[in-house]
Amino acid sequence: MREYELYLVIDGDAEEENVSALVDRVTQLITAGDGNTKGEVIKVEARGKRRLAFPVKKKLESQDVIVTFQTPPQALTELERFIKLDEQVLRYLIVRIDE
Repeated sequence: MREYELYLVIDGDAEEENVSALVDRVTQLITAGDGNTKGEVIKVEARGKRRLAFPVKKKLESQDVIVTFQTPPQALTELERFIKLDEQVLRYLIVRIDE
């Protein structure tokens, strides 16, 4: 399994319950893994509300969340599909952390 970091930029107008539900669903997808191998969430860090440097989808504020996790590379496709379908996510970035 490889270690990754997911940076989520979520709509600043989203309610706290919706943001926590989104993060919970992301962690569930990570721990489900690829079916054979389970993933593991190492750390979830909520960065709070921030003002964006430029408008993204006509939004000026965001709530940022960083999730550090380990999962097989095959499980990333389902995770990315879920993130792309959620309208509250303005931007996201998944980066592999090297040892």
